[in-house]
Amino acid sequence: MNEQGAVQGPLNGLRILELGHFIAAPFATRVLADLGAEVIKIEPPGTGDPVRSWGEMIDGDPTSIWWSVHGRNKKSVTVNLRKPEGIEIVKKLIREVDAVVENFKPGQLAKWGLDADVIGAVNPDAILVQVSGYGQSGPNYKRAAFGVIGEAVGGIRHLTGYPKEESDLPPVRTGVSLGDSVAGLYAAIGLLAAMFEKLAGKRPPGVRVVDVALSESVLSLLEGVLPEYGYLNKIRQPQGSTIRTTAPSNAYPSKDGRWFLIGANSQALFERLTEAMRMPELAKDPRFCDNPSRTRNAAALDDEIAIWSRTQTLAEMEKLMTEADVPATRIYDIADISKDPQFLGRGMVRKVADERLGEMLHPGVVPHFPGAAGGGVGWAGPALGRHNDEILRGLLGLERQIIDKLSAAGVI
Repeated sequence: MNEQGAVQGPLNGLRILELGHFIAAPFATRVLADLGAEVIKIEPPGTGDPVRSWGEMIDGDPTSIWWSVHGRNKKSVTVNLRKPEGIEIVKKLIREVDAVVENFKPGQLAKWGLDADVIGAVNPDAILVQVSGYGQSGPNYKRAAFGVIGEAVGGIRHLTGYPKEESDLPPVRTGVSLGDSVAGLYAAIGLLAAMFEKLAGKRPPGVRVVDVALSESVLSLLEGVLPEYGYLNKIRQPQGSTIRTTAPSNAYPSKDGRWFLIGANSQALFERLTEAMRMPELAKDPRFCDNPSRTRNAAALDDEIAIWSRTQTLAEMEKLMTEADVPATRIYDIADISKDPQFLGRGMVRKVADERLGEMLHPGVVPHFPGAAGGGVGWAGPALGRHNDEILRGLLGLERQIIDKLSAAGVI
């Protein structure tokens, strides 16, 4: 790993201490590190963050491939938070940072002697970002939760499936931990909002706490679902691969056995679609002549489009829809993504040197800042404790003999 590869980005100068594990808090700090923040990640000695052993593994390597991305741009420091000497190290680090980000179960920081009051006493200017299943208050705040629980409680799991008349299978997962990642994004937003408040001189006294709940983060995604229920007493139900307000907007089978999405959600788009299909008569059919008619007869319209789509390959449909300027696409798998010219052209799929695994494919930085100092990937997920000396000696000024003693005692 080349330490000179430090990221140049808009958040240079922001220093964050991560007391996170699993996904939500580490995802938040990865987003911030990608934009130039210095993130010091505390991990338990010997084992590290549990995500180091999640996902695909290589024989003989105790660290997952996922870690290459999940831990990138962070400085790994091992500290045993169950030892008083470890807590003292963390307190020293808190004095040196702008913010602390954590996602342990509510009350865990207090058990370690690191609650908000202690953090405020150590560093009155600090921001404390806390991510948990249900938040830091309310009747359920002590309940355990992961991202999938937040997705269920927040309501999105109920919507990710097919109507009961089409399938009796349970609502499906998204395939990634959406709840954790959404909460991580809100944690990053909250941290930056608190920093703006501080810089603007509007901050209230005491440590500023940012409280993010997985369940609330997911609920915030649900568009008009809550007001529709409140006003109409209507519970939105799963809709499968389509929506009930416009047509056509669905996935259609291709000749080569894949799915192709078409969203011809206006009159002009529908007419262009039928022209591209060489079936202009569909636009004049009374069942499909306007959006209310198409919506009422969506199943029949989908059948007509599917008959056509089965005669076309993905490539053929993509060409026709692009020429007709109709929103449409194949449903990408990761192989499609890895060679997509749009993703490649914007650096959203990029090659990153990993000192453990060699050259790796990583997702790029979001959001995109055109020009210099827009963020990037300085290094892939580091080895456990890779930055102990840099942080403990360079930042905290601990002597070598002290560090060796702490190591021998299992503190670091």
